[in-house]
Amino acid sequence: MSAWKLSGEAPKKVVQAALLAHEDAWDFPEELVVSGREIAEDKPDEWILEVWLDHKPTATDKKAVASLFADGAPDFEAEKLPEQDWVTLSQMGVEPIRAGRFHVRTPEHPADPELIDFIIPASQAFGTGQHETTAACLAMLDLMKREGLVVKNHADIGTGTGLLAFAAMHLWPNAKATASDIDYVCAGVVEDNCALNNVPTGAGPGELTMIIAPGTDDELIQARAPYDLLIANILAGPLVELAPDFAAVTERGGSLLLAGLLQTQEAEVRAAYARQGFRLARRVTNGDWSILWLRRSRVR
Repeated sequence: MSAWKLSGEAPKKVVQAALLAHEDAWDFPEELVVSGREIAEDKPDEWILEVWLDHKPTATDKKAVASLFADGAPDFEAEKLPEQDWVTLSQMGVEPIRAGRFHVRTPEHPADPELIDFIIPASQAFGTGQHETTAACLAMLDLMKREGLVVKNHADIGTGTGLLAFAAMHLWPNAKATASDIDYVCAGVVEDNCALNNVPTGAGPGELTMIIAPGTDDELIQARAPYDLLIANILAGPLVELAPDFAAVTERGGSLLLAGLLQTQEAEVRAAYARQGFRLARRVTNGDWSILWLRRSRVR
């Protein structure tokens, strides 16, 4: 099988925005694997977006990739690669990340025996936890645990690969766990990753229930509420729109972990949740991104 790669260079902010747009694009072609990285350690603000294919890129492929860039795509070069497993090739440049007590890697990299290890292959629909927002969410979950947060029922809305739900399950192993996404492809992706990471599935404590639904608009999501921890690493616009829905399924005194928003969008997001009775507990930044830990008031 022939393997091809499309490569385009752009500033860090531009590539990261494209990666987030890719995660949110439910209709993006499944056969295209998308990844992004800095060009070199001494050039941290110069990034490259790479798209891996098992066929020569068509005009339709290039149009789909260009659609990820809100203000115009960079020039992409097509390259035919050696006759190898093209998915393996796409993973070779994906370095593991370490965040808090967690280590996230593709199957080609060794485990870190001193950390909680997750294997997330390069997926046809989702990133691999390399994005700054995902890494910072893992670190924030670790901080929540270290600060004594007790969680008995958590949900990861817009789960993608299932990674953040897996992390929460490791931190609070006896809690009920729910993961959801609007994209039907996620059901298979999360199922595969559960098997790969020995994550139990089911409806009981310590087991993961996967649901396909937009936001919290699902009978099962609402039946399993209220949640004392709700995670959403999506985008600022949906976070603002979903504020009333998230409040409706979050326990009084419960926590939200919100990510996928730029620092310039933080004020709008925080204002939307303040109107629902949430206040800031902690915030961290990673690059241009804000990660928020909000807590809901116990008073009606």
